[in-house]
Amino acid sequence: MIALAAVAVAAVPSVAKPILRAAGRVLVVSEQVAPADIIVITNDSGGAGVLHAADLIHDGIASRVAVFTDPPGGEDLEFIRRGLPYEDMAARQIRQLGWLGITDVVKIARDEAGSGGEGEVLAPWSEQHAIRSIVFVAARDHSRRMRRVLDRDMKGHATRVMVQAERYSGFDPECWWQSRGGIRTAIIELEKLALDVVLHPLSF
Repeated sequence: MIALAAVAVAAVPSVAKPILRAAGRVLVVSEQVAPADIIVITNDSGGAGVLHAADLIHDGIASRVAVFTDPPGGEDLEFIRRGLPYEDMAARQIRQLGWLGITDVVKIARDEAGSGGEGEVLAPWSEQHAIRSIVFVAARDHSRRMRRVLDRDMKGHATRVMVQAERYSGFDPECWWQSRGGIRTAIIELEKLALDVVLHPLSF
């Protein structure tokens, strides 16, 4: 299906490009930031999220970073069962932040994988630690969906959350149809965003 979509997209005339760009932009939200208590990085933003957070730290937006623990699953559990070391995404991001000179890093415990799990634990964690404002760095291709999740999960809580799409992503909403990876990402994320809209039509 991806290959057929790639051929179809490559064959579209230039007049269709604005529509394709609009589809890519639908997936992305990057809000204006202001000084915050902490920067929070999602697991799926990976090293790109780490780099973006480091840039925000050096710009004086915040002085601390938080990462989500990444519950082991599948082959990870088998490595653990065999007594082998398991490095979750949080450990990897903390190590990368250290390379960039960021040492004030905290972990947010999470029992569930996926963006929903991150949103659900953020509200109680923010209250427990008296966090008033957060810059939330998400993977660019589903930053819009993450904004919707946070709108639901943070509703009724005083913490202000500003969502930033990490800027070092391989996904470019302006020309995603020009690569197989971009097409795959756009199709998957547009489907997930559409499902979120269907399941939660009143999210803003």
